[in-house]
Amino acid sequence: MDALSDGQQMEQARRPAPTRPPPHPPGLSSVLEKNIRALQERRRREEAEATLEVRIADGITQFTGSMLFVYLHLGFFGTWILSNLGWIPGVPQWDPSFVVLAMIASVEAIFLSTFVLISQNRMAENADKRADLDLQISLLAEHEITKLTELVTAIAKRLDVRTEVVPELGEITEDVAPEAVLDEIEASKPRD
Repeated sequence: MDALSDGQQMEQARRPAPTRPPPHPPGLSSVLEKNIRALQERRRREEAEATLEVRIADGITQFTGSMLFVYLHLGFFGTWILSNLGWIPGVPQWDPSFVVLAMIASVEAIFLSTFVLISQNRMAENADKRADLDLQISLLAEHEITKLTELVTAIAKRLDVRTEVVPELGEITEDVAPEAVLDEIEASKPRD
């Protein structure tokens, strides 16, 4: 078998082995990637299941929150105001007191604020769902940590390892009652 030159050995060392999987992007594990895909799929499903009214309200809210909407209003209201002030030659004044313009702006504001509130209510509903999910995951994690602590304590006792070093160990091995925590939080709030 021929010996490889130093250059060939270095070249071979730089090439990844053919059986090695490609590296993951830094900071992303396969579990994290799976969770991201699941959340994206959930959002797609919720958007697909949204009623026509909700989609219309979201579309209007999205459009009214854009710069295009601002530019259109700037052009429309600017032209209306300049025309009715008599500053555009050849264009007759049709609303010199601006009463019609004020009425149009008021009715538009009523409808736009309603569409925004509909979208905000839906967003708040989604935020509440995510908060409930966060709470459930936190409670599950706390329960699992409690059980792991009990297991490690039992192993330590079996191996005659002293665990009295941590005075809070007894508290850690007890499950937390979420309703008791909520009651304590409510009780500690200042009264108005």
